[in-house]
Amino acid sequence: MNKIKVNVVIAGRTYPLIVNSTEEEEGMRKAAKNINDLILSFEQSYAVADKQDVLAMCALQYASKLEIHTIKALKESDKIKNKIDELTDIVATHLT
Repeated sequence: MNKIKVNVVIAGRTYPLIVNSTEEEEGMRKAAKNINDLILSFEQSYAVADKQDVLAMCALQYASKLEIHTIKALKESDKIKNKIDELTDIVATHLT
């Protein structure tokens, strides 16, 4: 597998990375763009003096979105499992 060297810039700093595919490279570049866009949004919306604070706010934003998505997915998974259990019980009742 060919390794691809990628340089992404986040908050004005360049980070050299190595990825395994063009898809990973595209994902890294898009993620860096999204982070930089969010940094700009936070800087325009809030009086933030330190980049560290803005980066922490970005991390919290993305981490909370991931957690919310995970919670929703688990709830949906539980609903599906319960429905399958109900249908299994109905089928079992009719087969006996």
